[in-house]
Amino acid sequence: MAMTVTQHRESNSGGGSSIDKHLDSGKYVRYTAEQVEALERVYLECPKPSSLRRQQLIRECPILSNIEPKQIKVWFQNRRCREKQRKEASRLHAVNRKLTAMNKLLMEENGRLQKRVSQLVCENDYMRQQLHIPSKRAANASCDSAVTTPQHYMRDASNPAGFLSIAEETLTEFLSKATGTAVDWVQMPGMKPGPESVGIFAISQSCAGVAARACGLVSLEPTKVAEILKDRLSWFRECRSLEVFTTVPAGNGGTIELVYTQIYAPTTLAPARDFWTLRYTTTLDNGSLVVCERSLSGSGAGPNAAAAAQFVRAEVLSSGYLIRPCEGGGSIIHIVDHLNLQPWSVPEVLQPLYESSKVVAQKMTIAALRYIRQIAQETSGEVVYGLGRQPAVLRTFSQRLSRGFNHAVNGFNDDGWSVLNCNDAEDVIISINSTKNLSGTSNLATPLTSLGGVLCAKASMLLQNVPPAALIRFLREHRSEWADFNVDAYSAASLKAGSYTYPGMRPTSFTGNQIIMPLGHTIEHEEMLEVVRLEGHTLAQEDAFVSRDIHLLQICSGIDENSVGACSELIFAPIDEMFPDDAPLVPSGFRIIPLDSKPGYQKGATAGNRTLDLTSGLEEGPATSHAEGDASSCYNNRSVLTIAFQFPFDSSLQDNVAIMALQYVRSVISSVQRIAMAISPSGIDPAVSAKLSPGSPEALMLAQWICQSYSYHLGTELLRSDTLVGDSVLKHLWHHQDAILCCSLKLQPMFIFANQAGLDMMETTLVALQDITLDKIFDESGRKALFSDFARIMQQGFAYLPGGICMSTMGRHVSYEQAIAWKVLAEQDNSVHCLAFSFINWTFV
Repeated sequence: MAMTVTQHRESNSGGGSSIDKHLDSGKYVRYTAEQVEALERVYLECPKPSSLRRQQLIRECPILSNIEPKQIKVWFQNRRCREKQRKEASRLHAVNRKLTAMNKLLMEENGRLQKRVSQLVCENDYMRQQLHIPSKRAANASCDSAVTTPQHYMRDASNPAGFLSIAEETLTEFLSKATGTAVDWVQMPGMKPGPESVGIFAISQSCAGVAARACGLVSLEPTKVAEILKDRLSWFRECRSLEVFTTVPAGNGGTIELVYTQIYAPTTLAPARDFWTLRYTTTLDNGSLVVCERSLSGSGAGPNAAAAAQFVRAEVLSSGYLIRPCEGGGSIIHIVDHLNLQPWSVPEVLQPLYESSKVVAQKMTIAALRYIRQIAQETSGEVVYGLGRQPAVLRTFSQRLSRGFNHAVNGFNDDGWSVLNCNDAEDVIISINSTKNLSGTSNLATPLTSLGGVLCAKASMLLQNVPPAALIRFLREHRSEWADFNVDAYSAASLKAGSYTYPGMRPTSFTGNQIIMPLGHTIEHEEMLEVVRLEGHTLAQEDAFVSRDIHLLQICSGIDENSVGACSELIFAPIDEMFPDDAPLVPSGFRIIPLDSKPGYQKGATAGNRTLDLTSGLEEGPATSHAEGDASSCYNNRSVLTIAFQFPFDSSLQDNVAIMALQYVRSVISSVQRIAMAISPSGIDPAVSAKLSPGSPEALMLAQWICQSYSYHLGTELLRSDTLVGDSVLKHLWHHQDAILCCSLKLQPMFIFANQAGLDMMETTLVALQDITLDKIFDESGRKALFSDFARIMQQGFAYLPGGICMSTMGRHVSYEQAIAWKVLAEQDNSVHCLAFSFINWTFV
């Protein structure tokens, strides 16, 4: 039976199509069913027109031998056109369904806003009436308070018979927040709805606690969405554990659960939170699926009451998820998170973090919707990852890195952590874990029987006027500026059974090459998973041909200043070159959390014990007034930086590793301080900047003393000119080609000043310079030369030191041809003020 399967000439006046013009005749081209089947087989095997295999198949098929090549070519062209039309029609149909659903969502949002406007108008009229009835104002105010205050919110739920009434009340309150006007929602800053937006996001303007709301459309069925959202461990990175203790069937087909949840603290400065809640899952009459939750009274403390003592009990006000089926597939989701995080329990400087609805939206509400959308795209095959890894495997790696870092920062006792140093004066906390749990969760852990344990050195500090995204981006791209290659090599070797080493036993050197290989990223690129290869080579001749490269698995988030994120993170862990799916991970890294300004916040507030203020000097110095819109005050925000480094160790090396970890983390802190000061929009410390300014009497006086003392002791001019006076002395000294440094003459000489060349040689800043002692910059021979000539310096006032090697704060060697040391005399009483050094012709080696 013959059938027409190709395009034919149009019967209208417009003439034939462009494809028909390739045919010599105007007749229909007719094929048999067998010919069509043969052509389909050829097309499916070789869809590309230029394929040699296609031509071979056509020649080998006898049933196609009587068809002209031009006609076969037209058939294939039509076949591709029809396929493109079907794909385009399917895409347009999907886009139309999405736009229809979004339009429905926007209409509902518009209706809610109109209700809110009507409510505000009524309240406005009511307030006007109250102004005319002063005698009734107090009574009405008390009545309003009684109406707006939830009654019996923390009702005792010890009686199971009352669970259903509490659940129904929770459902009503949640729906009034999700689709009604129970909360005054305002659009979240920086999150504007649009065609490419994940959803519509809002935060509470004024209500008890902090609340956030999200609405969005995803291409997953409601039951699948509910399953994902209820599994908070899979998408909420700060969720440590979630346990369902009791499940009670509800009379209407739903379920009631009693849930105990623990949340990690994001820094070392605040305790973690836990929740004791009732969770109600039910289906509404219109087919919508609801999962709502709120806190219960009582002392539900999980399986371990002693471990719960490390947590502060927080409160979940009526919250949850409304999931409505969408026509044509997919779901419309409404998410509400309403919490009371008990901000009284944290230091004052951190309270804005626990009083911000924006932070709740970033950490929970937006994260939930993004995760669902990520799963939907992975399910549909829209997401492609590198190195042949499945999306679920890479997502698991990201979760393990994040949770392992939280595990180290919090250091819970029931996980096996114990603190080694408890001195409040210590800036770095050292804790140890001998349980060998390398990920923080039992289901993801890969214990290594050869490990003696894991040691963690951690600290938190306050940053001022430092953009978190810029700092994390610098730390990611310039690892050699703060990391020690030998320490990375030790951590990598410690994860291999029977290969324990210690930094210095097998010296290696970093070539400076850092190669970042991307593995995957989230849908909005707010988080990236990557493998970092650090190229190294051994310094021992017998191992000259042995590769010393180190591989790190790393996640990086919050490096885009324009993105809306809860924090900026750089978390990494050594990993084997083969990168197995069950590789053990010992994460370390950095987390920077911006702090919104708190009304009435007083400058100088401390963040409690064990807090380092890296840029505290930015608040000192003379008070200055800036005009509104002044560029110098365009970035005046605070943030909290948390650093945690973990080191696997053998039991015989515990003390050595503890000392190494303490010294290493302190060196990292010093490097981060230098980097933070360098990238800060405000430049160097204003207090130091003021002292170095031409009008500063302190800077001018010190510069004059240095130059006058040099001329007095050595008989020549340091600045090669005797006509310099006033401000020009400081300017020329600051830009002098030789590295000039001054140190105090105390029991432990500390540097107090350096010119620009001196700061470059030491690879530090004026602020960090004051933490460097004189003996740290010289090697062994340099110290011996200095000590042998010290008496001569103090006796005759100066000395010439031979060339040698000194060490910068970054651990790099600096060679110099000669150094001159002389006493700097105070002009008033001719007493020794400090000791000055001039390093001539210095260079890095």
